[in-house]
Amino acid sequence: MSEKVTYGQAWKGGDKPFAASYGKLMMWFFLITDALTFSAFLGSYGFYRFKYPDIWPVPEEVFTHFPFLHGDHPLLFVALMTFILIMSSVTMVLAVNYGHKMEKKKVILWLSLTIVGGFMFLGSQAWEWGHFIHGDKGAIDTKTESIVHIAEGEKMSSVYNLMEVDGHDGSHHHFTINNVINKLETKPNFNIRTANKSYLSNSESIKFLQEEGTEVVLGANLKHNEYGVQNFGQCFFFITGFHGFHVFSGVIILIVILINVIKGTYERRGHYEMVEKVGLYWHFVDLVWVFVFTFFYLV
Repeated sequence: MSEKVTYGQAWKGGDKPFAASYGKLMMWFFLITDALTFSAFLGSYGFYRFKYPDIWPVPEEVFTHFPFLHGDHPLLFVALMTFILIMSSVTMVLAVNYGHKMEKKKVILWLSLTIVGGFMFLGSQAWEWGHFIHGDKGAIDTKTESIVHIAEGEKMSSVYNLMEVDGHDGSHHHFTINNVINKLETKPNFNIRTANKSYLSNSESIKFLQEEGTEVVLGANLKHNEYGVQNFGQCFFFITGFHGFHVFSGVIILIVILINVIKGTYERRGHYEMVEKVGLYWHFVDLVWVFVFTFFYLV
C-alpha cells in the first residue's frame, strides 16, 4: 500500500527558504561575477609567473621598504596593509551587528572606523605605488629584453651606489650604458647580476654590457621595469590598481551609507539592510586582497 506524499505549498512558488531580499540577491550576483573577473586576472598573472620562472622578480627583493625606516624590511609594509584591511572588515562586521540591533550610534561609530581603515589602506597603496614607480636600485635593459642589476660581489647593490649619487633625493637622474661601463672599469668590486640570479665577475660584466646592454632603467612603469620582466610591472599596476579601485568605490559607498545612517533614513525604514549589503561588498574586497597578497607577494 503506497502512501500519498503531500508537498504542501512548496510547489506553488513564492517561498523564500533563505529569506533573502531582492537587493541582497543582486549583490551576491554582482560579487560572483566580480569574483570571476578577479580569477581571470590572477590566473593570467599565474600564467606569466610560471612562464618566466627564472627571470621573474622575487617579491622579497622588490617590496622591502617601510616609510621612515632605513634598511630592508621584506613585505613588512604589505603585511601592514593587509592587517589594516582585515581590521576594517572586523569593524564592518560590528556595524552590521549593531544595525540588526537597531543601535544607531554604534552603527555610526563602526562605519566611521571602517571608512578610516579604507582611507588608510588607499594611502598605503598610493605610497607603495609611488615607491615602485620611483624605484630604488635601477637596472640595465639588454637586447634580449631581460633586466640585469648592479651587484657588489654576490650582494645586490644599485646603479646609484655605483654612480655615487643619492637615489632618494628627489632629483631626476639619467645614466647611459657607457656611464655604467666606465664606472665598472674604475670600481672592480662592482659587477652585475643577470636575470637568472647568477653573478658575473667585473670583467665579464663589462664585456656583457658592451655586447648586450641597451639602456639604464630607473623605476618602473608599463613599458620599463627595473625590477625584472616587463609583465611583472604591468600585472602589478593593473591587478593592485583594479583592487584599489574597488576599495575606493567601497569607501565612497560607505560614506553615502554613513550619511543616511546619521540622517536616520534606516531608522525610519525599520531596518539596516543597506549596511548589510555594503558589508557583503566590503568583505568581498577584503577576501580578494588575501588572494592578491598570496599570488602577488608570496608566490
